[in-house]
Amino acid sequence: MKGRRLFRGVFLWAGLLLAGTGAAQVPAAPTAADTAAQQPVAQGRFRQATVQVGEIIEFELTSRHAPALEIIFPDSAASFAPFEYVSRRYRPTRTRQGRSLDQAVYRLRTFSLDSVLTLSVPVTVLRGRDTLLLPTPPVQVRLRRTAPATVQSGEVPALRQNLQLQPVAARFNYPYWLAGLAGVLLLAGGLVLGFRQRLRLRYRRYRLRKNHAYFLAQYARHVERFTLSRSLTNMERAITLWKNYLSTLTGFNITSLTTREIVARYNHDPAVRQALALADRVIYGNQFFEEDTETDVIFDLLRQFAERQYAQVTLEGE
Repeated sequence: MKGRRLFRGVFLWAGLLLAGTGAAQVPAAPTAADTAAQQPVAQGRFRQATVQVGEIIEFELTSRHAPALEIIFPDSAASFAPFEYVSRRYRPTRTRQGRSLDQAVYRLRTFSLDSVLTLSVPVTVLRGRDTLLLPTPPVQVRLRRTAPATVQSGEVPALRQNLQLQPVAARFNYPYWLAGLAGVLLLAGGLVLGFRQRLRLRYRRYRLRKNHAYFLAQYARHVERFTLSRSLTNMERAITLWKNYLSTLTGFNITSLTTREIVARYNHDPAVRQALALADRVIYGNQFFEEDTETDVIFDLLRQFAERQYAQVTLEGE
């Protein structure tokens, strides 16, 4: 009896162990979160059924998700193999009735010769501090060949020789023109640095010559007007023009100086002393007669002195 009880107890214990092991191996039912995680967060599709080598094709990527879920679409640095990234455009996120919609259109091109091209792009999902990189379901597009297929795979098609030149549109060669412009600027800069003193001297002579010619022309015009009208106003204008020109020529302003100060400034030059003394006597002393010929001497003396000063300044500049 004791042996039978012991055998029954061992058999019962083994049955319980087997039952417990079988219960542990039964898979648990999938939850709603697991089912949602298995679904793709984005779907892609080609807007064309076929594509040629090098042709631009548009790939539309769409994602419908909960508003709290943060999704990042791929950019130009992502892999689009066997395609190459060209550009993209996207729409802002739109949320309606508790669902958000993200959409972007990628412009791609391929140079692969496979008959069927498959594309799957990675989409990034942000969940707190975790980052999930989920690929989109693969989509396919068929390659449209333009070359005629040969009858036999090993047969080489007959080639036709054509050596006739085809017209090619001329294009502006920016690198060479920019390099040439840089060379010209460097050469001009070297010339300016090397001949800076000489160029400055030549420019100064040019300005002096131009100003002197302008002074002589204006001075002769005032003298002619005075000769015709015998008006003291024209004489005053001619003397004022003479003072302004000498002030510019020598770099010292004499327009506000008196006759005595001007004569002392130019070391009591006889022509300046005689011309200004006659001018003061005519203008301020009211000793002017229309038949008086001394007034003509005034203009000649002042003009000759201005020419001597111009010659002296030009020699000093050399």
